[in-house]
Amino acid sequence: MVDKPRKAFGRRVGCARCDRKRGIVRRYGLHLCRQCFREVAYDLGFRKYV
Repeated sequence: MVDKPRKAFGRRVGCARCDRKRGIVRRYGLHLCRQCFREVAYDLGFRKYV
């Protein structure tokens, strides 16, 4: 019997800027880690409202 290859566990897709695997913001198709998102959010049009 031939075993099929195992599927890899964990995160395979990382941040689009720095390739970090944790804390990914995928909403709206951004695929940025939270640190990179903080750096570029204002340029992307995100604003903080109090």
